[in-house]
Amino acid sequence: MNVCLVGHGMMGVWHSNALEGTGAVPHTIVGRREEATADFARRRGFARWTTSLEDALADDAIDAVILATPSETHAASALLALRSGKPVLVEIPLAMNLRDAELVVQEAAARELTLGVVHPLRARLELDGLRERVEGGAEQIRQVVGRLYFHRLENVGSTGYRRSWTDNILWHHMAHLVDAALWVSGATEVTVESVMSPVDRLTGIPMDVAVLMQTQLGQPLLCSGSYYARERMFELLVITDSDSYRLDVFAATLTTADGVRPVLPEEENCWRITRDFLAAVDERRAPLVSGESVLACLRTLATVQEEWDRAHGPKVLPGRPLI
Repeated sequence: MNVCLVGHGMMGVWHSNALEGTGAVPHTIVGRREEATADFARRRGFARWTTSLEDALADDAIDAVILATPSETHAASALLALRSGKPVLVEIPLAMNLRDAELVVQEAAARELTLGVVHPLRARLELDGLRERVEGGAEQIRQVVGRLYFHRLENVGSTGYRRSWTDNILWHHMAHLVDAALWVSGATEVTVESVMSPVDRLTGIPMDVAVLMQTQLGQPLLCSGSYYARERMFELLVITDSDSYRLDVFAATLTTADGVRPVLPEEENCWRITRDFLAAVDERRAPLVSGESVLACLRTLATVQEEWDRAHGPKVLPGRPLI
C-alpha cells in the first residue's frame, strides 16, 4: 500500500514511525517548505516529495492518505483526498466546526471510502476491558473527569518548534477528553454546560475551558483544560462502582486500587490507530475510530462554541476561521 503523508511535524514523525514494519510504502510526503520537506523525504525513505497536496493526490499510485497538518486545514484537505478517491486518516480534530465535519463524513460515505480519525485515548488497550465491562453491565460508570493542562503563552508546540499556526483549546484539546468521556461511558445523549474564557489579550485566543456533560443516566462527565497552567497534566479519571482508573498520558501510567502500572507511551499508542487504519483500508472495514463515530463529540464542542459565541460574539480567531 502506497501511503501519502501530509505534514512532517511531530505527528508526521509519529505516523512515519508507525509505517515501519507494516509493509506499507512511504510513497509521498507533502510539506510546506521545499528544503525541509525534501530533507524529511530523504531521511525517512519517501519515494517522492512535494509542497502541493493537489499534485500528490493526482498520483494514481497513492492508495491512502494520512493528514498530520494544522487543525484548521483538516476538513478541506480531507475533502480533497476523498474527492480524489483516496481513503484518509485525519489527525484530531476532524474539523474546526460541526458542519465541516459532517461534510467530510458524508463525502466518505457517498464514495464508500475509509475515513479514520486519530483519537488516541480510544486506542488505549488498558481502557478496552473497562469499556467492555461497562457495556456488559459488570461495572457502572459513576463519573469521568478529564484534565489537560500545560503552559502555552507563545505559539510553540510540544517539541519546542515555533509554529506557523495557532492551536485551539476547545476544538483540539477538548476533543481528546470529551470524546474519551463519551466513548468510555457509552453515553448516547448528554446535556451540556460550559465555561470558556474571553479572548486573551496576549495570545488572541480563549485559554481556559470547562465542559460539564450529564448523560441520560445522570452520570457527570467533566472535562477541563488551560494553556496557563504551569503544571503539565493530561489525564483521564474513570470512577466506577468497583474501582477508579486514572490514566496519566504524560507519565504513561494507569493507577487503580491494585496500584500503579506502566502503559504504552502516547506515540506507540497512536501507532495502533495508524496501523489499524491501513488494515481497515486493506480489509474494507470500519477503522478503530471512524469519522462518523466522532460526530457526537463534535456536536458537544459545537454546543460549547455556540454558548461562547452568544456571550462574546462570533469572531474570526487565530486557529478558528468562521464558517
